[in-house]
Amino acid sequence: MKRKVTIVGGAGNVGATVGRAIAEKELGDVVLVDIADQKAGGVALDMYETCPILGSDSRIIGGSDWSAAAGSDIVVITSGKPRKPGMSRDDLVRDNFEIMKSIAPNVVAHCPNSIMIPVANPLDAMAQALFRLTKFPRERVIGMAGVLDSARMSTFIAMELNVSVENIHSFVLGGHGDTMVPLARYSTVAGVPITELLSKDRIDAIAARTANGGAEITKLVGTSAWYAPGAAVAEMVEAILRDKKKILPCSVFLQGEYGIRDLFVGVPVKLGARGVEEIFQITLTPEEDAALKKSAAAVKELVDVIGM
Repeated sequence: MKRKVTIVGGAGNVGATVGRAIAEKELGDVVLVDIADQKAGGVALDMYETCPILGSDSRIIGGSDWSAAAGSDIVVITSGKPRKPGMSRDDLVRDNFEIMKSIAPNVVAHCPNSIMIPVANPLDAMAQALFRLTKFPRERVIGMAGVLDSARMSTFIAMELNVSVENIHSFVLGGHGDTMVPLARYSTVAGVPITELLSKDRIDAIAARTANGGAEITKLVGTSAWYAPGAAVAEMVEAILRDKKKILPCSVFLQGEYGIRDLFVGVPVKLGARGVEEIFQITLTPEEDAALKKSAAAVKELVDVIGM
């Protein structure tokens, strides 16, 4: 039986990028759900018409009718207002929380056994909101953050050292924001830690650029990024639908891991058919642990704003 992935906000830039990537990989059928009914239908049709060229038998439909999403294996939630230059995080969290409140009942009604991948920002707070609103088990609510943040860090390392991105493995923990924690000790080039290859000043510069990666795109483009976030979601979807048991950094609901409780924070997890199958705990230095706790505190501030 063919798998099905529903993308809420599928007519938007991130949603459409996710949908096309899923179709290109032929991971399953795609449903684009969006309040912009006509646009969603048009985007879906355009995307479907690429499938003969791609050699993909994925079927793609779009519209505002949630009934098409029934029985989806995965629901990706990209709906939400993008952060604009000058917008406060408190404003964004309140606005997007209202959107999550409208989406959650539909997910529960039509896709009660699905795995949810929230993407809307502020990511960790929106993941927590959907977790509380749907009452899904924590294994089935997995925020997309660390895959994107790590990809950005890998890009900057490759640019700095002029090496293939295939040689690079980056490691980022914490909330998806400017308090995220890029870990240089665990970030490697062909297995060699970047602490052996770069000066502290250059590593600090890469870490700072990684933490501000989203803001850099927003300043250049005028809205949030979509290509890299879309590709990051597609990697998570593939790991789940193909039961790859792949270790990826994701925002998950911690229950004492890393000394953090009742909060969504980015950590390395094993993704497979059941969603989060294991949370990996690594040894942190006191400085790294303090940075992770600071990042978690920043997430909690936003969660408190919406009372979740």
